[in-house]
Amino acid sequence: MAPVPISQIKVGHIDDVQELRKARPAAIPERYVRDMVERPTLASTVPLSSSMHIPIIDLSKLVEGDEDQWRTEMVKLASSCEEWGFFQVINHGIDRSLLETTEKIAMEFFMLPLEEKQKYPMAPGTVQGYGQAFVFSEDQKLDWCNMLALGVEPHFIRNPKLWPTKPAKFSEILEMYSKDIRKLCQNLLRFIALSLDLKQEAFNKMFGVAVQAVRMNYYPPCSRPDLVLGLSPHSDGSALTVLQQGRGNSVGLQILKDKTWVPVQPVPDALVINIGDTLEVLTNGRYKSVEHRAVTHKEKDRLSIVTFYAPSYEIELGPLPELVDENNPCMYKRYNHGEYSHHYVTNKLQGKKTLDFAKIQAKIST
Repeated sequence: MAPVPISQIKVGHIDDVQELRKARPAAIPERYVRDMVERPTLASTVPLSSSMHIPIIDLSKLVEGDEDQWRTEMVKLASSCEEWGFFQVINHGIDRSLLETTEKIAMEFFMLPLEEKQKYPMAPGTVQGYGQAFVFSEDQKLDWCNMLALGVEPHFIRNPKLWPTKPAKFSEILEMYSKDIRKLCQNLLRFIALSLDLKQEAFNKMFGVAVQAVRMNYYPPCSRPDLVLGLSPHSDGSALTVLQQGRGNSVGLQILKDKTWVPVQPVPDALVINIGDTLEVLTNGRYKSVEHRAVTHKEKDRLSIVTFYAPSYEIELGPLPELVDENNPCMYKRYNHGEYSHHYVTNKLQGKKTLDFAKIQAKIST
């Protein structure tokens, strides 16, 4: 969520999909219709074997389990990060009532009249406020989604004018939620460091004053979910991403595993965790960020609340020396995280293309 100067970007007309759905329930404007190669295979049509469910990590076994439980869960954590780049975490320590309250105020915001939500506009070329992010041209395909994105920590990345005053206590609840999610990210990074035989405290300190941002996504029903995407395929620029899926919502999140889009089946009270580009770089590719996307449903809406946790913008990043050797040569250059974050938010979502910024390009001999 690095700040981006407002530029003269021309994005053309962008429908508010909730309003479009109300006015013309069957209409799918051309800008939302995906090219054939991008159109989704819907979750209900994808056969799932047990091996295609993303792993579940019980954090309580890492925090307070006996030695056998700890070792078993650490092996699962390492394989989840290495083979999937995604896992669901249960017994994470965040109170269910806080999760439910945060979901409630997020949904209440999206149900406000359009004129109220438009008091917090996401200007072209920026990634805070209400609207659609990552749109940079008049002919770019659009996502079937409304977003509210906010910088949270450190305070200088916040734009207070974009924090809603309705519903009541929105800011107060989001503050409490974000503090607990921040603790969870720090806790998970401790164990991820241990899974790599790294010093856990040094690993967390390396992030400096970590940057944290939240994005609330609302996906209205769509009459032709086979033609649109709720959110374009992408990997995250963060170190860790924490996703809360709305209770009772349709299955919308899909991850790319072995060239197949796998739907993420919600687990009650679990949070979905994924590895971001930053951790891929730090681990020299051992733990990989993974492409994911959102699909829509013909009859049901869907809400997700996503937190991005990343190093300070001032931090210089590169593969950790402990993870580079003759058998694992350095795959990424050193770079300033602020520069990468700016690069990420000023490009449209396009798979893992933004990570090319950090890759060491192989020299072609002639």
